[in-house]
Amino acid sequence: MIGAAGSAALGTARILYAAAIGGVLLTGSTHAAEVDSAAGARDARAWLERMSQTLATRNYIGTFFHVSGRRVETMRIVHRDRDGRVTERLESLDGAGREYLRRSDGRLICYFPDRHTVLVATRPSGGSFLAALPKFGVGVDRFYRIRELPDERLLGHQVKVIAVDPKDQYRFGYRLWIDRRTAMPLKTELRDTRGHVLEQILFASLSMPATIPEREVRANLPTRGIRWIVQRPAGQTTAGAAALRPAALPPGFRLTVAGAQTIGAAHRPAEHLVYSDGLATVSLFVEPRPRSPETAPATAPATAPMHGLARFDSGFAFSTVVEGHQVTAVGEVPAKTVEFIAHSVRVVDGEMTHAALHPQVAPR
Repeated sequence: MIGAAGSAALGTARILYAAAIGGVLLTGSTHAAEVDSAAGARDARAWLERMSQTLATRNYIGTFFHVSGRRVETMRIVHRDRDGRVTERLESLDGAGREYLRRSDGRLICYFPDRHTVLVATRPSGGSFLAALPKFGVGVDRFYRIRELPDERLLGHQVKVIAVDPKDQYRFGYRLWIDRRTAMPLKTELRDTRGHVLEQILFASLSMPATIPEREVRANLPTRGIRWIVQRPAGQTTAGAAALRPAALPPGFRLTVAGAQTIGAAHRPAEHLVYSDGLATVSLFVEPRPRSPETAPATAPATAPMHGLARFDSGFAFSTVVEGHQVTAVGEVPAKTVEFIAHSVRVVDGEMTHAALHPQVAPR
């Protein structure tokens, strides 16, 4: 879809998204009166902050159902925090039995037994597979309405129900059912701009042991005869060279991470830019394309440039070509958001103008 490097990078992003977010649809009280005062909003935000802290710092082992459209997958997660060093293991209990390990050194190791492949990527430390989204950063209240709904009972636990609704059409919303005792999210929903459920997560079992043995955070899959693909970091992007950047962004989105990576057998690094509104995240991949068949490496596969919109799980990806570069924006956001960002990409001077560092904001 986005060339050799971009395709592998998009695959890694999809793994992180699929492992990180969901939502679950269960019968509940949808017509009860809502607590919608300023004090209630502050209390709702406090619950979300407590949930994020619990996901990042507590030990837990759980089995949950991940529902996306008609696809249901049973997953098991182990999250261990030992003196601030976090190790995580996520495995699919269905189908091919894929596994994902997040090591304390920042490595993300993805095992695909059905493809006889292991992908090794570098991911910033901190957070959890489950905490990657939603993560409530500074300024979220400007673009989302956060409120409490009536408490419910789920899996034998009293839960606090929090609604996070977008204020415009550039982002999705959430529902979270948070255990009042542990602050763990027992159930979550990702909803589109019309309130329809896109993805769901529901815990079937959950424990929070004081200690977790090493065997619980090791992969159970054999690696003999497996092909290893290592995503090599190619360093940070610099302001001294010409670059491609969005000239405008949807309201609230700003650049949070900028880097470049060489993936697998790719001969050129793909630039990876991450834009966030404090909750939703969009990854922008910029990969130089060969100017002609003569300039392409002999070992590089012949790939046609990609254009247009693609749907994956609960998100979208949009690809286009700008100044000889394959540009793809991907994220768990509405289609118009990734299209807007990709279409706004322009060439920037080597000195990195003020407009590039602080792009215009689209009208809300």
